[in-house]
Order: sequence, then C-alpha cells, then structure tokens
Amino acid sequence: MTATTPDQVLDPAPPLSAALRDGTRADHEAAERSDFVEHLVGGTLPLAGYVDLAAQQHAVYTALEAAGDRLVAAGADGGLVFPELVRVPAIEADLAHLLGEDWRTQVRVLPATADYVARLEAVGDDLPRYAAHAYTRYLGDLSGGQILKRMIERHHGLSGPGVSFYDFPQIHKLKPFKDVYRERLDALDLTPAQRDEVVEEARVAFRLNRAVFVDLAAVHVV
Repeated sequence: MTATTPDQVLDPAPPLSAALRDGTRADHEAAERSDFVEHLVGGTLPLAGYVDLAAQQHAVYTALEAAGDRLVAAGADGGLVFPELVRVPAIEADLAHLLGEDWRTQVRVLPATADYVARLEAVGDDLPRYAAHAYTRYLGDLSGGQILKRMIERHHGLSGPGVSFYDFPQIHKLKPFKDVYRERLDALDLTPAQRDEVVEEARVAFRLNRAVFVDLAAVHVV
C-alpha cells in the first residue's frame, strides 16, 4: 500500500456552475428536443400556443420569485437574487398585450405547471434547491431564450410588447452578467452533499419543465 505524501494533491471539485452544466446536460437536451419546443422554433406553433406558454411561465416565475424574495428577507439568498432578472412584470405585460387587460380570466394552469409550482413552493426556501431552479430558469432565459425570442418575433410578427419576457433592459451585456451569475453560484458555501443536491434538483427542474412542454404540446401540437 502506497502512503499519501504531502506533495500529492487531490483534484479539486469542479466549480458548481460546471457541475450543473455537465450534470444536467441530458435532461436539458431532452427538454429542448420536446415536440412543443421544436414547433415553437420551427414556426409551426399557433400563436395561442405561445400565449399558453407565457401563462405557464407566469405561474412558475411567480413561485420562483416569491421564493427569492423570502430568501432575501431572511438574509439567506447567497447573492443569487438579482432585481435585474425579475420576470413576472414582463410576463404580465406580455399577456396583457396578447390577451387584453382581462388576461387573468382567460388563462389556466396546466397540471404539469401546477406540479412545477408545488415543487418550487416546497423547496424554494432552501438556498441550494432555490439555486438549482434559478439557474435553470434565468441562465436559460439569458442564453437559449434569446434564440427563442428571435424565432417568436419572426414567426408571429411580435416585437417589444408580447415578447418582453425575453428582454432584460437593466442588463446591458448578457455574457458578462452570466459570468457574474456563475461566479456567485461557484462562491456558495456548500458542503459536497449540498453541491450534489443542487445538481440533482436542477435535473428535477429540467424534467418539470419538459413535463410542461408535454402538456402544452397535447393542447397545441397536432
């Protein structure tokens, strides 16, 4: 048996942001390949399908951002809650533009969305699990969401009102902001078990998101 010497250095754990990227890759790709997303990107989804997506996003982000507010109030957000990322007002403005001021009477929450909201309400006060859900949503909006925005604008003739969910007027350059967000994630003071918890919860988040796409496809994809 060979003794360990002081000169031998164990490989450090990868940054949490890298562990999240690698650990969720398969679930992320599965969500992106869903029928609903393919029709949304391909321009074959009716406008009603996009409007329904916005309605589901409203329910999800209402729960996510309420959790973030609670963590901030408790002084336990780990620097991960950014006012620049808040999406609920933008979604509400989009729905008012697309459906009228009485939009709340015209939308409903799909079963998979209700499950997603229930999960956020159950775990959102726990910083590691909140971090997992915030990572999947906000970095997705700042990355692939920008591609979706261009496709939606192109296929449905929308610009500004109707797609303001994808606009971040307080963030002047997206890449530097994403870098800061990843740095905040990497700086969280977590045990190895908590790091694993973050990655696993992010996988749950992607699966919940994919389930919403399945419900939406059942209604809007023929």
